Amino acid sequence: DKRMVPRDRYLEKLIAFRDADVIKVVTGMRRCGKSTLLDMMRKHLEDNGVPSECLLTFKMESFELEGVRDWRELYRHVDGQMPAGKRCYLFLSSEIATLISGRYVEIRMHPLTFSEYVDFLGPTDVTNRLAVFGREDIVALDDLLDRYLVFGGLPFLAASKLPEQEMKDYIWSTYQTIVGRDILAREARRGRRSVTSRSVLDRVTSYLADNISNPTSINKIVGTLAENGLKSSHGVVDTCVSALEETYIFSHARRFDIKGRDILKTGGKFYIEDLGLRAFLDGYRGSDSGRVLENAVYNRLVYDGYQVFTGHLRDAEIDFVAIGDGSDRKFIQVTESIDEEATRKRELRPFELRSLEKITGGYEKIIVVRQGSHPTDIDGIKIVSAVDFLMGRLGA
Repeated sequence: DKRMVPRDRYLEKLIAFRDADVIKVVTGMRRCGKSTLLDMMRKHLEDNGVPSECLLTFKMESFELEGVRDWRELYRHVDGQMPAGKRCYLFLSSEIATLISGRYVEIRMHPLTFSEYVDFLGPTDVTNRLAVFGREDIVALDDLLDRYLVFGGLPFLAASKLPEQEMKDYIWSTYQTIVGRDILAREARRGRRSVTSRSVLDRVTSYLADNISNPTSINKIVGTLAENGLKSSHGVVDTCVSALEETYIFSHARRFDIKGRDILKTGGKFYIEDLGLRAFLDGYRGSDSGRVLENAVYNRLVYDGYQVFTGHLRDAEIDFVAIGDGSDRKFIQVTESIDEEATRKRELRPFELRSLEKITGGYEKIIVVRQGSHPTDIDGIKIVSAVDFLMGRLGA
């Protein structure tokens, strides 16, 4: 499927740095759309009058560049192909940040958010609750969200309309490539022996996937592996976790002391970059839907440019403290429903503490709810449906 659905947020960042004297490096997990973004940027330059001979593309995995190991070799190779006296634009794939030296700006890409996922499906219209695909094909956004939370946001899957089993096969192959090629092979090239066992890496990956949105630590992972008959050192597990973060599979949300306004050294939670990988690692059991929803909210906040932490008060925990530009700060709870009184009280309680009110003042407080009926506001606390939040409709 050659249809390129614009991902304007990333493309605009590239365009903004177009002629700045700085290298632009697009990073992100495998198959999240990096190469397509560069194709879109190339087309943008062509459409704005840049001649094709000034647009040079180099794939670092090709035989042509197989021997290039540092920026000097790369420079000599590229310099020999540039037309003299003209401004040229170079497009390079692979782990280019390991080769370059000097100033560069990182543009971090992610798999599709839910709103992007809906766009990729190609609806003719989207209302508050429905996606319209022609005259007779109308789908509830709630149903599309169910599908998104299982199969995730890899662009190829959203755009290709594959049968379910083929989608699972694609996610499986993505995982195998990341672990086998991007982590194990890369660690071997680096001469690092810490990550050499596929079984340990798989078990650490499965642990993190099973414990998204749960507080965790290297000690906990080591202890759980030992309980299940797989002894490993803290150093090996720590290196495995670092490798999974370096390949953008997991992100660590650190713990934020709301009262002291400080980042705590211990605690924190891990979230997975693509929920399709999580469902695969979970064996498609559909377990822990509340924590999967929390992960989706985390991913949306990161996409929207927030620094995201888990919130700590002496008397309570808050799912997310999202810190944006200037005075933009949000305190967010995520739950599947607030229909039950006990659940509603539990989710509201942190926001009602006097200690929090003294600290947060007029900062926005939000509860994201997956299902059920609910008011849009409870004593100044905004109640937002998961569909609206994940579609980027905070004002809805």
